[in-house]
Amino acid sequence: MPAHWTLEDIDWGSFEPAKVDPELLRLIKAASLVEHNGAEYTRYLCDVFAGDSAFQDAARQWGVEEVQHGEALARWAMLADPSFDFDAAFRRFTDGYQPFEEGQVTSKRGSRTGELIARCIVETGTSSYYTALAETADEPVLKQICKKIAADEFRHYKLFYQHMRRYQVEEQLGRFGRLRVAVSRLGETEDDELAYAYYAANDWADGAYDRESVAKAHVRSAFGRYRRPHVMRAAAMMLKAAGLPSNGWLAKTAGALGWRFMQRRVA
Repeated sequence: MPAHWTLEDIDWGSFEPAKVDPELLRLIKAASLVEHNGAEYTRYLCDVFAGDSAFQDAARQWGVEEVQHGEALARWAMLADPSFDFDAAFRRFTDGYQPFEEGQVTSKRGSRTGELIARCIVETGTSSYYTALAETADEPVLKQICKKIAADEFRHYKLFYQHMRRYQVEEQLGRFGRLRVAVSRLGETEDDELAYAYYAANDWADGAYDRESVAKAHVRSAFGRYRRPHVMRAAAMMLKAAGLPSNGWLAKTAGALGWRFMQRRVA
């Protein structure tokens, strides 16, 4: 799974400071921390898939690309706000948030199939998120970066889905089990990771962490970037990962409910 771009491929010289959206800048700072933490997830995946060298190699390349996403977003954020200290913010983030228990070597999802379904849900969310950011950003360099990241995340979804199908043949995880994993992982999209990254990257860093207020601020800002087609596409991808029809009435209903939920959260 070779990388399709590097930081040198970004046209940094076309940066237009007058087109920086301060609210979007806060989201990008937070996203840079989460993406840059890809090495931690790579270690976890390689432990969970011990003995599967093909998947481990793919996971390591995936991790390299995730870290690169963080580097690209951080570089843009420092152009937009030269006072942003990415290294200090990343230390705050990793000191305050640990995604895995120490020594964890088995999947949090109960099976390798379940782990890969969960990864598909994550990649669905990131692909739709960066697509939404690219389409709402006015600053041309950020738009370029988000488009590239969104394409990577969609490719990552296909990678995890391909390996999930391979493990499904062996483990035979039932449809209810697959749906349970997908729903549980979807419910974790508002867990501490994104909220704490938003806190560590922005103005709250000098005060106490109030999860509720920070999470509300992040969700309101992030969800406000989505448009209905982004949610409908994400719903279809999630249903596919759960082993359910990704088109027809079910996908339309799921997408409509997701869009309504997002609108309520923004309001």
